Amino acid sequence: MTSVRAVVAIGSNIEPRHNVPEAVRALERHTGIEVLDCSRVYETRPVGGPDGQPDYHNMAVLVETALGAEALHGELHAIEEKLGRTRGADRFAPRTIDLDIAIYDCEHGVPDGTDPLISQHLYLARPIADVVPDWVEPVTGLPMRDVVLRLAHEEPDVERTSTQLVPLQTAGRYAVELEALPDEVYAPRYEALVRQQLVEMGEDPEREGLKRTPLRVAKAMDFLTSGYATTLEDVINEAVFEEPFEEMVLVKDVEFYSLCEHHLLPFFGRAHVGYLPNGRIIGLSKIARIVDLYARRLQVQERLANQVADALMDVLQPHGVAVVMEGSHFCMMMRGVQKQNSSMVTSAMRGTFTENASTRSEFLELIKD
Repeated sequence: MTSVRAVVAIGSNIEPRHNVPEAVRALERHTGIEVLDCSRVYETRPVGGPDGQPDYHNMAVLVETALGAEALHGELHAIEEKLGRTRGADRFAPRTIDLDIAIYDCEHGVPDGTDPLISQHLYLARPIADVVPDWVEPVTGLPMRDVVLRLAHEEPDVERTSTQLVPLQTAGRYAVELEALPDEVYAPRYEALVRQQLVEMGEDPEREGLKRTPLRVAKAMDFLTSGYATTLEDVINEAVFEEPFEEMVLVKDVEFYSLCEHHLLPFFGRAHVGYLPNGRIIGLSKIARIVDLYARRLQVQERLANQVADALMDVLQPHGVAVVMEGSHFCMMMRGVQKQNSSMVTSAMRGTFTENASTRSEFLELIKD
């Protein structure tokens, strides 16, 4: 099935500062769903249901998926269950999390794939307008930005913007993090493990300097291991082009940062990547992104070089690929033999670079400083 773009509406009024970001993280990690954009998060009064229940936090996420509408709906229900959603007869009851398909197939505006309540409620319309402002809502025939203006005029007091609840960076796609709220929770199970680790070290996780450390470590590790939540197809994103060019293409000095799988200590350095096209070339930035894809996993440098080479061979079917990586390893610099000036060089050669000594020599000459 061809991929479509859809909008998923997210809402919570039970521990929303934990459950809303966790829902976004679950979508990001799903192998069949690519998160393209996130709205701001809005604090809204409940619509219907018992008096006195907590306000909702609502947002919308633009995704791309090859899942059909029914299959996507099933995956959203599975995420709800993991986050403790219990469904009862009262559709207005408070809930830990609510994930619904607001729009399925944004490009074609399929009427039966659209929530008809979008045109009626600002708590749905405003987040959706953040991610697809030009999408034409079928009931009103208006673009979403105008639907929001109309509803805001009709019910001006229905919501309050909650400026501190924008979803934080989870898989390398969002560069800006807002200041954490005092009671923010990001990944509760992981944070509990970090807190216990601090205790095992003899530290007090409640002292001022360490209170937010478990949350910060969880966010950092989510970013540093984001390669597990991304596929080669996500990175390439159709940026392969037919081109009758067969001379060597070389990208030098691609910075990489990774974690050694033996001690979970960083290693970092530069990668030099070359290939001999066979009628196909790849977007320049994609080579650096392929390096990042595999570097942002627990690694050994030998495997990392081979994974980059194999990925390019798989995507381009070129005459050959050459990868040389130079890395400095903290597991050798900070501990063990403590040799701060040591470095490691690994290479992975494929195709012509393996078979033809002059081609290999040309590549090695070009990457010299």
